[in-house]
Amino acid sequence: MTPTDLDEPLAEPVEAVETSVVNPAVPATTLPAIVAAPVAPSRLRTLSGMSRSDYMNLGGALISSLSITLLLFGILAPLSGSLGFVIVAWVMFLLVYALLVSLDETRPVTVDKVMSAVLFSAALVAGIALFTVIIFTLWKGRQALFRANLYTQDMSSAGPTDPLSVGGIGHAIVGTLIILGIAIAITVPLGLSTAVFLNEIDNRFSRFVRTVVDAMTALPSILAGLFIFATWILILGFERSGLAAAIAVSIMMLPIIIRSADVVLRLVPGNLKEASYALGAPQHRTVRNVTLPTARSGLATAVILGIARGIGETAPVLLTAGYTATLNVDPLHNSMVSLSLATYYFVKSPQQALIQRGFATAAVLMVLVLVLFAIARLLGGRQAGQLSNRQAKRVRARSRRDVARFDSLHQPPLDFGFDLPPPPPDPLFVGPRP
Repeated sequence: MTPTDLDEPLAEPVEAVETSVVNPAVPATTLPAIVAAPVAPSRLRTLSGMSRSDYMNLGGALISSLSITLLLFGILAPLSGSLGFVIVAWVMFLLVYALLVSLDETRPVTVDKVMSAVLFSAALVAGIALFTVIIFTLWKGRQALFRANLYTQDMSSAGPTDPLSVGGIGHAIVGTLIILGIAIAITVPLGLSTAVFLNEIDNRFSRFVRTVVDAMTALPSILAGLFIFATWILILGFERSGLAAAIAVSIMMLPIIIRSADVVLRLVPGNLKEASYALGAPQHRTVRNVTLPTARSGLATAVILGIARGIGETAPVLLTAGYTATLNVDPLHNSMVSLSLATYYFVKSPQQALIQRGFATAAVLMVLVLVLFAIARLLGGRQAGQLSNRQAKRVRARSRRDVARFDSLHQPPLDFGFDLPPPPPDPLFVGPRP
């Protein structure tokens, strides 16, 4: 193109040619017009709390069930008895309550509310039973509970006809603490170690151990006492003592702790252990620093269940330690009595004073169990990652030592006043020498 060509006027513009080709054989796609229809807002169901209709349904079902039961027991049917009245009234309550709820709610909601009523009734029955046992025991032993001699004296100077102001259960309290302390020292390390073994190792031997533990869970306590009596006392020749009773009680506590701890350890998330392995931690460090701290609260509950099983055992203590009315603090020699065994001996007596002392002994046993449960909950009730004051102090001290060590690594080199000789040449270096 020459410069003169630039002066010439441009030709008329060329119309754009449409490149898209329409095929008449293919029909065109037409999108339908979407019109948003108004939708009524759905009524959300409240998962917690109770509404006014729930209270009305419960009240109506309760009044209706009582009325129907009164008609059945008084007029329409020849029924009698307080237990039958309660059972029939409860069944009628569930039927009427299900009918009232189904009038306003769907079937899943009706089933949910009826099952909630069943579970609440079961919890109420269990709470009433526990409350009744506690109140009955405290009421029957009220005359002996508030006497100081009950906790400081033994029965060596008290006879069957002596009043409550003479004698006590100090020897039974000491014996229970000694026997239970030895049993805890045996079962807690062994039970937790076995639970960790069952949880971490999967082979034929671990499955065999799990089967044995399951079988020991249903072992009668009298068999454990007979086993220790036959082996420890008759075959090995040891005398009846608190140690023999503690070993027999340990046999009863061990399967409870193992099974409960095994279930708790299975609930530890697998990704926590996988993260520990990914960081290079060996199995024993993972168990010690990840698995056990995470399941600490559940392990404390397992120990509590084992203590509850062992502290109330009577037959093993009777067979292996016997009964004594004097205080004995030596677990290796002579007989030793526990609170459960003392309760058994006191209650079976025909004397009213001894019966009252027996109920007071049972009340002390309940308080002792409550104290032990509280101690176990304080020791293991913290959540995973929550440190005690002493543990937090140790962590801060360790952090300060790490900071000081890191600072020492970044300090400038020492000046000795002369130059150090150059390093020897590397024989494997093939590049140019400086």
